[in-house]
Amino acid sequence: MRQQKGWRVQPVAKVVVLKFGKGSFEQGFPVILQLSEENALPFAEITGELDPASDLPNFYRQWQTAYRRVEFTGRPIGLPKSTQPQGTTAECEMLAKQLRDRFNAWLLSESFRRIREMWLEQLSPTEPIRVVIQTDTPQLRRLPWSEWELLERYPQAEIALSPLDFGRHTAQPSPTTRVRILAILGNSQGIDVQKDRALLEQLSHAEVTFLVEPERQQLSDRLWEQSWEILFFAGHSASQESDQTGLIHLNQHETLSLSQLKHALEKAVNRGLKLAIFNSCDGLGLARELASLQIPQLIVMREPVPDRVAEAFLKYFLAAYSSGETLYLAVRQARERLQGLEDQFPCASWLPVICQHPAEIPPTWAQLRQAVEPQLSPGLPQPRFKRGLVRVQPKLGWVVAISVMMTGLLTGVRYLGGLQPLELRAFDHLLQMRPKEPKDERLLVIEVTEKDLQDQRQHDPKMPSDVSLSDRTLEQLLATLEPLQPRAIGLDIYRDYSTSPKFPALATRLKTHDRLIFVCKVGTPNTKDFGIKPPPELSPQQALERLGLSNVMSDQDGVVRRHLLGMEPDAVCITDAALSVQLALHYLAAQEVFLNFTPDGNWQFGKTLIKPIEFPTGGYFKLDGRGHQILLNYRSPDNASSFHTPEDVAPRISLGAALSGGLTLDAVKDKLVLIGTTAKTDQFNDYFSTPYRNEQGDVHQIPGVMLHAQMTSQLMSAVLDGRSLLWTLPVFWETLWILGWSILGGFLAFYLQKPVFLGCVCSVAIVTLYGLCLGLLIQTGCWLPLVPAAIGCIGTTAGIVVSQMRVAQKPLHSSVSQEE
Repeated sequence: MRQQKGWRVQPVAKVVVLKFGKGSFEQGFPVILQLSEENALPFAEITGELDPASDLPNFYRQWQTAYRRVEFTGRPIGLPKSTQPQGTTAECEMLAKQLRDRFNAWLLSESFRRIREMWLEQLSPTEPIRVVIQTDTPQLRRLPWSEWELLERYPQAEIALSPLDFGRHTAQPSPTTRVRILAILGNSQGIDVQKDRALLEQLSHAEVTFLVEPERQQLSDRLWEQSWEILFFAGHSASQESDQTGLIHLNQHETLSLSQLKHALEKAVNRGLKLAIFNSCDGLGLARELASLQIPQLIVMREPVPDRVAEAFLKYFLAAYSSGETLYLAVRQARERLQGLEDQFPCASWLPVICQHPAEIPPTWAQLRQAVEPQLSPGLPQPRFKRGLVRVQPKLGWVVAISVMMTGLLTGVRYLGGLQPLELRAFDHLLQMRPKEPKDERLLVIEVTEKDLQDQRQHDPKMPSDVSLSDRTLEQLLATLEPLQPRAIGLDIYRDYSTSPKFPALATRLKTHDRLIFVCKVGTPNTKDFGIKPPPELSPQQALERLGLSNVMSDQDGVVRRHLLGMEPDAVCITDAALSVQLALHYLAAQEVFLNFTPDGNWQFGKTLIKPIEFPTGGYFKLDGRGHQILLNYRSPDNASSFHTPEDVAPRISLGAALSGGLTLDAVKDKLVLIGTTAKTDQFNDYFSTPYRNEQGDVHQIPGVMLHAQMTSQLMSAVLDGRSLLWTLPVFWETLWILGWSILGGFLAFYLQKPVFLGCVCSVAIVTLYGLCLGLLIQTGCWLPLVPAAIGCIGTTAGIVVSQMRVAQKPLHSSVSQEE
């Protein structure tokens, strides 16, 4: 037989169960539609009903009578011979069309529409589908379900019959590397079973044992003594008593019902019998009896079958099934190919039918083999393999285990800093998605622009190139500001040099102005950054209140996301408080709010507790952790741009405008005034990257003076306005958060087997996660792990789906034995 090469991935089949309750064609039938994926819980169920159709059984009987009157080879022994004149093919086809039309009209009834719509909504035509008709009404089982017009839209769907009542047994198959087939060639009077035998002998990788017209005891012994995966019968058979019993003709002298082999067949099922094929006539009675014996899968012929039709079906079925098709698709393909014979044998494609045990999953050919192919000796030719992926449902404990493993993996990668860039980038995005806020009117920024630099150099050509604010200009500015009564002045410009003797008044003002705060910089150990000294006019005692750190903590990508409150001083910079802290202290002192420290080292301004971050925290696992740091909660004020720009945190005015009368009492009184350079030249480039992006998508940079304004505003807003500081959960609770989303992803994959539906629900889950993280950041300032939780959810979902796929192999060998 022709074998296909390579791998075949078997997609997960959908299972459609149509359960018919107690009813009749005179009263109608209640129906329940249940949809699920293979070996999974149902994902949809709906009730409906079918209208009364008292004429439908008569349509069937008329067709059946005409069909059985057509003469063809293979009419079963024991079937009553018709006393009516011989029928014609044309008459049979006409009555078949009438039956088909009436049957489909019944299934299009209004009362059945809800079930039909649910089917069409939930099932894709590209999916393999097992349709199980579950009923105990013989007339319903006889109807030509394969002719249901709905199946034409679903080329990978096939019908099976099943009883309402069933039990489940536990089989104990013995290991094998070949499919063991017991082939019974019964009474062959008037038919040719040798072609069936030839087809079985050619079957790939099968061990076939033939019993040719055996005695009853011989058949019983073979069923008792050995394990079989497939039971095959070719010969004559018939159904009796409204399909309640079936008879097979073992030989020319012995006919028996399957109930006479009950114990032997039960033993065969317990030892692993998976499939029985009765390639003989009128087999629904056989199916009824075999169902009570819990045989998993059964293929029979619903009516008398012509000899050529039986041979052709077996040929087509075995070719498809042994080459890797599922049992259902192999039957459908073989059944549909029988249409090529219907010019001689009408309704041939109606005859084959699967009878399915509801609790069993149809095995593939590879699964029937049960074991891995043994290794061949060196030098022998290796067999070609056919492989398929079979999806199975994991246990719930395995879902939890995968979730825990995914969480452990993510925690380990986070601890090593592997997720830090992604987490910080997601944090930046969430910051930029927050609503805009008004400017902080308690601050005023006086900026030294490029024009201000040019103007100063025009008045003082000898002004050093690395100085942005000359002594003359600073003296003029301080003289302008003092009468306007600012609460404090922060000079974010280094003055590590003495004031020129030409400006003694400025030197005096620098020494005595108790509301003027200068900056210095602590050096970085093991680098060439030795720090920057404070002004010489400032005494060590004055430095406690009038000197602030200008140090800024940037991350590895250069973005400033943290606010340095203070750090250990060194010999160059002798203060331990940041410029923002010194300015906030001066402002808050007028409000009678002072800084205290709690016993555990936290900072407290009045009732506001400021807890420095401890590393690891949030998305940070590798960074410079010197000093006391908190996360910087940028204020992004309204502006003309649709993009947030943290540069406009406070009102600002250029140096030239300030000296030209642009300052008023209302603009300065009781405000914190920051003076800094915003010019961007070869000598001055005091700019820092922020988490925000501009219109072009590039990182938005702001001048250092505006960054210190952001930090100062953060402290005052937290203390005076109750504005949230940014904070994170302890590592333990972050891990539980990630675990929760991982388990959610696992449960989604466990319960939602339909890929499209699973993908949609997973997308909703990720959107919900995003909304929670953004909402809590806006409302409470809490920075939750977005990236690890999303990876945990999606990764666990993918892990569960992958774990459901098992690989099966199929090499090409066969062996045959026989008993005659």
